[in-house]
Amino acid sequence: MTTIWARQALLPGGWAGDVAVGIDGGRIASVAPSSPAPAGARRVATLLPAPANLHSHAFQRAMAGLTERRGPGAQDSFWTWRRQMYAFLDRLTPEDVEAIAAFVFLEMIEAGYAAVAEFHYLHHGPGGRPYAAPAEMATRIAAAAATTGIGLTLLPVLYMQGGCDGRPLSPGQDRFGSDLDGFARLLDGAAAAVAALPADCRTGVAPHSLRAVPPHALAAAAALHPAAPIHMHLAEQEAEVAEVRAALGARPADWLLDHADVDGRWCLIHCTQTERAETLRLAATGAVAGLCPITESSLGDGIFDGVAYAGAGGRWGVGSDSNIRIALAEELRTLEYSQRLRDRTRAALATPDRSTGRVLVEAAAQGGAQAAGREAGAIAPGRLADLVALDGGHPDMAGRAGDLALDAWVFARDDRIVTDVWSAGRHILRDGAHPRAAAIGRAYSATMARLLAG
Repeated sequence: MTTIWARQALLPGGWAGDVAVGIDGGRIASVAPSSPAPAGARRVATLLPAPANLHSHAFQRAMAGLTERRGPGAQDSFWTWRRQMYAFLDRLTPEDVEAIAAFVFLEMIEAGYAAVAEFHYLHHGPGGRPYAAPAEMATRIAAAAATTGIGLTLLPVLYMQGGCDGRPLSPGQDRFGSDLDGFARLLDGAAAAVAALPADCRTGVAPHSLRAVPPHALAAAAALHPAAPIHMHLAEQEAEVAEVRAALGARPADWLLDHADVDGRWCLIHCTQTERAETLRLAATGAVAGLCPITESSLGDGIFDGVAYAGAGGRWGVGSDSNIRIALAEELRTLEYSQRLRDRTRAALATPDRSTGRVLVEAAAQGGAQAAGREAGAIAPGRLADLVALDGGHPDMAGRAGDLALDAWVFARDDRIVTDVWSAGRHILRDGAHPRAAAIGRAYSATMARLLAG
């Protein structure tokens, strides 16, 4: 058994001091507050449940900083960014994707994430040419997870059409496309790749959006893997809302909640264009709202109504989506600040008994675990040992205990105070360092040098 001893730890019932946490077989076996430090225990200052990054497109990490010039004539938007993304991805090989994914997974670990739900839609070669192994790209994502040790929920994406009118995929989308039979084969191949990873890793299903998957295929896709997580983009852009409304007769969130059995298996990504009534309906389902505040800011998506959603008991977590910046504390801070800017208030998501930082950290841990299908999200016996430790010696942490320590991390400091991360008990970050960081960085640098030279 591995033992961690923390000067303070955030448990389901609140803060406790001098906590000994025993880990056996990847799970938390015991939690003992007010305990002396056992011999040989890993000593940390502040121990927290580590969240899962619930929404990532790994390959887009290679685009960070490459889309910040305005195109000639037109105002930039999500749609102009998407065209640039399509042009970039057409050059990526399977080897490139593995190197990029390993680097971004490493950055996630360094930021304090223990796991990632990879919304994986880059399936085929340029022009839509299938690889000899249908799940070649999914296998590369699994290999990157093996290299880094991060917990993986691999979500192969079903992408069938270019819009709600059923138009064919565009040249920029043809590397994503599958019919239902092809998607089933791809899903089987992804599951085989994940089966070679540690037992906490798993697969799920991701119908891309109501634009990309016709109504008849939505239920069929969910039925392919009936006990697995289901993730889908929903109501991200105003133009998307208008297109769905024109084609299906309702706004995206209302249509989905009227026509699908949305429950705790579901994670609905963005929801930045949901109206108040839709937001409250979503909260009542038990599904997770997958919020990606840094990417949503970058793309000008809008602001999710987190105050109303949380007030209605809604569950949410955070993801890094386009991966232009991997920063867990900043993701949480951006979420809170977006609520303050919209409502011209402060401490928008705080409650009478929990500070803003604590609300953000606990919700991200619990919602991320649910969305990833991981039995984690809390420091409690029987849960997966997804844990993150913070440095208590930094000047910004001096004299900060309990909620004040979390507020300092999220609002005054950043992820450089993350010292250790465990994923299902695997000690994948120790004293701020990953054992394979140098090799992963070299492979990524070589990949980027070649891509940018071409």
